[in-house]
Amino acid sequence: MNELLITILEEFYDKLAKTTHSIHRDYSFAAIKDKIRVAIGMRRCGKTYFLFQTIKKLLNNGIDRDQILYINFEDDRLLPCDQAKLASLLEAFYTLYPINHDRKCYMFLDEIQNVADWALVVRRFQDSKDLEIYLSGASSKLLSKDLHTALRGRSISLEIWPLSFPEYLSAVSYDLPKTPFTKRTLDQLLEHFAKYLAQGGFPGTTNIDSIDRTQILQEYVELVIIKDIVERYNVENIILLKYLLQTILKNVASHFSASKFTKDIKSQGIRGAKNSILEYLEYLEDAYLIFPVKLYSESVRQVQTNTRKMYAVDPGLVNAYTFSKHASYGHLFENVFYLWLRRSRHKIFYYLTLQDRYEVDFLTQSPDGELHLYQVCWDISETQTLERELRALEIAKKELNIEGTLITPDVFFRHCLS
Repeated sequence: MNELLITILEEFYDKLAKTTHSIHRDYSFAAIKDKIRVAIGMRRCGKTYFLFQTIKKLLNNGIDRDQILYINFEDDRLLPCDQAKLASLLEAFYTLYPINHDRKCYMFLDEIQNVADWALVVRRFQDSKDLEIYLSGASSKLLSKDLHTALRGRSISLEIWPLSFPEYLSAVSYDLPKTPFTKRTLDQLLEHFAKYLAQGGFPGTTNIDSIDRTQILQEYVELVIIKDIVERYNVENIILLKYLLQTILKNVASHFSASKFTKDIKSQGIRGAKNSILEYLEYLEDAYLIFPVKLYSESVRQVQTNTRKMYAVDPGLVNAYTFSKHASYGHLFENVFYLWLRRSRHKIFYYLTLQDRYEVDFLTQSPDGELHLYQVCWDISETQTLERELRALEIAKKELNIEGTLITPDVFFRHCLS
């Protein structure tokens, strides 16, 4: 085990040295003492390179590299991996560097979900050593039903997403502009934003040919479906699962009805009950592929009986499953704004006015408890469009007595680049 660990560490530092020009991620773990830090997100969204970024900060702050252990549990040399093998690897780290018994160390365990019953070993080392432990993995394996119960409140999670628009601008070497924006700057931003809506933000697909990008993104989805859903939940009706996902991706920022979808698959000759569809929706959300948004209402019955709006983890995935040149800019823009709200840790709903049931895209609650309404519109050049969007927003503001904002691309740029 010692020889294997030496090889793994040598390969890791070789790889780390080659990430000098990797895309900087706008994340950092919370500095909370005695908590295991966990990076959660869809596969290929950049969790591993975020861990690398965190390791580089430690090295830059003077931490000896022999105090740092990094293991990626998707390494075939470690599979299958169980409690005993995990414990042996961690013990081997201290055998290689005996001085570490008497100083603080830092363990980065990547794709930890591939280790059976990993939490017991991690918890033991957390309790018995002077350690900061960092984990990452496929979200479906590390969400509350596994992570929070296994570690019993000893962890704090950080969601990692594909590149945001500011991160994308950095990736394409566009210097972030300073406010206030000039007309020239706004025009340039809009051009880049249209490309971002088409390409999406997965780090591995930035600035590559659209045909190759589509294939790569579809392969990402296939990997998530097989590894994080089918294998974990023993899903047998894979045809239904894939058709459900494709339907949602082709109709992002739109309402989804399980009842209507059940009728649709029946007409398509695809077997599947409504209960199975509802289960599959939970699996897809658990894997960070799609996200349902509920109606905001004090009536539980209203919330349950109204349809949910669906959003995707990345606009690039939407275009990868859309046959037209690109999906609706309006829907993609609304999807990106949803993701911005998620990154900002808002609780998110949509709202229907009591008067005439006009829809407002988002009613959110910020981390400090503040409520706010947002109406998202790609193009307000037509008077009728502007009047329609503002009408719903103004009625909702009066009904709820809270503030609201019309989000156009210009306004969004000021929000996310300020």
